[in-house]
Amino acid sequence: MIPLQSLTKQDVHECPDVYPYNVPVIKSLSRLVFDAPVTFFVGENGSGKSTLLEGIAAAVNAITIGAEDVARDATLEPAKHVAKILKMTWSKKTRRGFFLRAEDFFNYVKRINNMSQDLREMSSDYETHLKGYGLLLAKASADRQRVEMTRRYGENADGFSHGEGFLNLFQARLVPSGLYLLDEPEVPLSPLRQLSLIALLKTMVEQDAQFIIATHSPILLAFPGATIWNFDALPLRPAAYHDLPHVTLTKAFLDNPDAFLRHL
Repeated sequence: MIPLQSLTKQDVHECPDVYPYNVPVIKSLSRLVFDAPVTFFVGENGSGKSTLLEGIAAAVNAITIGAEDVARDATLEPAKHVAKILKMTWSKKTRRGFFLRAEDFFNYVKRINNMSQDLREMSSDYETHLKGYGLLLAKASADRQRVEMTRRYGENADGFSHGEGFLNLFQARLVPSGLYLLDEPEVPLSPLRQLSLIALLKTMVEQDAQFIIATHSPILLAFPGATIWNFDALPLRPAAYHDLPHVTLTKAFLDNPDAFLRHL
């Protein structure tokens, strides 16, 4: 069952003609139905796909990965304005899942490494200030947390390549029945790693997870059964994979790169 079924822009009579309300996709938006476990937002840079995705994240108060939470993240201030005019319809509301922008991944790695170092220091500090049974309990708690972090993320999150670490994040944090909002997750991934991400998505879809993804990747957009919303055509309407400019242009370029490059 898909947790988030639809969003509707509420009838707002006094929206100022300023960002983000004047973004064409926000102005023309009425209702968006999520009828597949995987939904893609696709369009040129500046088409508003990230603005709407961030607005959804703010509206559902999504957990953020690698960044400040929605309430405190200054970069999400426009998203919070969008959230105020969106009404969400749920089959079953969930707090599982997260919101992730590709650029937040570096902060995520830093946070994991800092937490691991803090646990090491806590364990050493306990030996100075505690004794006996209290020392054993405190050290055991800190060590258990650090062992679990190492099991999930590795001894050093920086030790992975960018793509490996990104996939490791998903493997560690994806849970059944979650709502996952992803903004350009293909950025750190090679084509092969993008196929690995598709495999992860398929596994989680079988466990009732839902994904809403803003992307430019023709590989990710090929996910079987996904709904694709083309932000370059307003009002928003579903698009067929083979009709997308991202797909047709990429295919034409790969078939004959010289035809494009000789004009540059």
